[in-house]
Amino acid sequence: MKAPAVTAYQQKVDILCSAIGYTFTDARLLELALTHRSCGHRNNERLEFLGDSIVNFVIADALFNKFPKAREGQLSRLRAGLVKGVTLAQVAKEMQVGQCLKLGAGELKSGGQRRESILADAMESIIGAIYKDVGMAVCQERILNWFASRLDNLSLTDTLKDPKTRLQEYLQSKKADLPAYQLIEVTGQDHEQVFIIECHSSLLDKPTKAAASSRRIAEQKSATLALQQLGQESL
Repeated sequence: MKAPAVTAYQQKVDILCSAIGYTFTDARLLELALTHRSCGHRNNERLEFLGDSIVNFVIADALFNKFPKAREGQLSRLRAGLVKGVTLAQVAKEMQVGQCLKLGAGELKSGGQRRESILADAMESIIGAIYKDVGMAVCQERILNWFASRLDNLSLTDTLKDPKTRLQEYLQSKKADLPAYQLIEVTGQDHEQVFIIECHSSLLDKPTKAAASSRRIAEQKSATLALQQLGQESL
């Protein structure tokens, strides 16, 4: 009697298992981890909750060991950078998680398999599923393997606060008013807009102006220019 043919979807799941470096004893756990809430009541939200806690602990422990002289705030900022949604989504993309997701018709039609928030949640769900399938030791080993290159490339210089925060704290230390960011102009087509922002402060000789593809980045750039003008950052 011939063995049943392997479906195209199962081939994708096999590729995923190879990428994550783990084959489930209980395949139903992986199936659940890949099932988005748009599919109905039986979905990956509970595994996501579990995986979120586990990945935060594993990365915190790794950073604690890697940077024995780092302060709590530095460790927190490093961890936040590693376990944020964007990073988890990148890991999920590297493993081709998206092609294995089970989505409702609406999410499937709108490209949910490529959405960062859905991919990040699925990555946490997979972590939770591995833990439930085999326990903490293997789960921790897998997470550290997936994040190895990112952990290796970290240094304490990555804990510097963003320019807007540094500017705000500097002005507060000088008893000055908080900086004000003004949108001066938006140029370009809808899909390639450029935002021009000015940063105003009573301590600045003149407002600083910067342009970027998003308002947030333009504000950060103008804050950097303000810090340079105030002698708080090198040119």
